[in-house]
Amino acid sequence: QVQLVESGGGLVQPGGSLRLSCATSGFTFSNYVMSWYRQAPGKERELVASITSSGGSTNYADSVKGRFTISRDNAKNTVFLQMNNLKPEDTAVYYCKAASWRVIWGQGTQVTVSS
Repeated sequence: QVQLVESGGGLVQPGGSLRLSCATSGFTFSNYVMSWYRQAPGKERELVASITSSGGSTNYADSVKGRFTISRDNAKNTVFLQMNNLKPEDTAVYYCKAASWRVIWGQGTQVTVSS
């Protein structure tokens, strides 16, 4: 069946780093644009970063530019989000999304940035 499984979240101090992974199965990963979204308590879900199906183009929210990097491995059907210099305002549940002729969401992974 179709699955997106995020991992790599956790508690980190300000200035620290985390690497999120989204392992997928059940669909042709290389045909899908992949994105990371996040949702903080009381706020709407927002786009963090996206990457084209080939990996040739990326897009970032202004708030994470220069700190986060999205990448994908089409051989392993996995998309990553490297997050550096984390700030308390990055605290949220992070979701992986696959988009093509349909949209598929993962279940999310919690990222908490706190001292």
